[in-house]
Amino acid sequence: MTKRVKPTGIWRHSNRYLLLKRYSDKCVRNSYRRCKIDGGVPSTEDAQIIIAANHSNTLMDAMVILMSHRGPVVFGARADVFNNHTVAKIMNFLKIVPMVRKRDGIRQVIRNLETNDQVVDVLINKVPFAMFPEGTHRTKHSLLPIGKGVFRIAINAANTNPQKDVLVVPTGIDYEDYFHYRKNMRISYGEPINVSEFLRQNPDMLDAEVYRNLCEILKNRLSHLITYLPDDENYNAEWAKIEAPRKARREKTKTLRYILAVLLLPLFLACAILTLPMWAAAEFLCYFVIKDKAFRNSIRYLIKMVGTVIMGIVYLFVGLFILPWWVVVIFLIFFPWCYNFFYDYLNLIRQ
Repeated sequence: MTKRVKPTGIWRHSNRYLLLKRYSDKCVRNSYRRCKIDGGVPSTEDAQIIIAANHSNTLMDAMVILMSHRGPVVFGARADVFNNHTVAKIMNFLKIVPMVRKRDGIRQVIRNLETNDQVVDVLINKVPFAMFPEGTHRTKHSLLPIGKGVFRIAINAANTNPQKDVLVVPTGIDYEDYFHYRKNMRISYGEPINVSEFLRQNPDMLDAEVYRNLCEILKNRLSHLITYLPDDENYNAEWAKIEAPRKARREKTKTLRYILAVLLLPLFLACAILTLPMWAAAEFLCYFVIKDKAFRNSIRYLIKMVGTVIMGIVYLFVGLFILPWWVVVIFLIFFPWCYNFFYDYLNLIRQ
């Protein structure tokens, strides 16, 4: 049986983690033409903070949350990925703990008791914990049923450390486009739900009613933080109405965009050639390997993050042999921007 790694002290300060986070945050910002951050996470000096966000774009949801917060954030992820010892060590370094879902079976769900203790330890040590209470991702401007796991953790934390209130912060993440890279993104932090205060005000409420009420409050606040549409038979028609003005604006600027595309074509070709291994690998994975379309921008982000470093090192050593050093420096400043421009150009000519 594969040995499992149990993350301990996952909240502890790590210079390597913070260095990686700074680079990752920059790559996340570069994954979108515009990143808008509304509000923020309350201070962990005053309360125990749990970030509860909608889940519509796989890995990018977590990376956007991490980018929007200056310090570290501990996340929960599917427990099955921790079955591999090496992967579990990496997840521990990245401050990710295993979260077992109900569908994994009652025996596995018991493992969440251990995770709950780890999360309480994280909150006591003034690090926010983030999770996605819908339990799975879906590329829709709507919400799946809210699971009560987030409030199980919150209530456990409130009972373990009553000196500090536990705040569940509704966090809405909105994407202009789930599948195309370098579009607009907005993350909005809403009014926190003070779980400790709710328990004090309702000491005689049955557990089932507590969870039901708290989940309803969270769903209501999340729905006001995103472009929310009820998931019914009218969803597609309602979304088409919202999209209509943007499509009309693009149609009006069609000629101008094509003129601009012609003028920028030489620059596009240069960027396409310089980043060919990166975007070719990303698009191959997106269209021929990864079946879930929701992962496409996550793949492009990861390729951007890793490929920029690898290709930069290759171009550095090759350039130093054939070019003056100052030309190499200018090129390396220009190169990280090429991947972004490649996708910006595709968006420019896209209908």
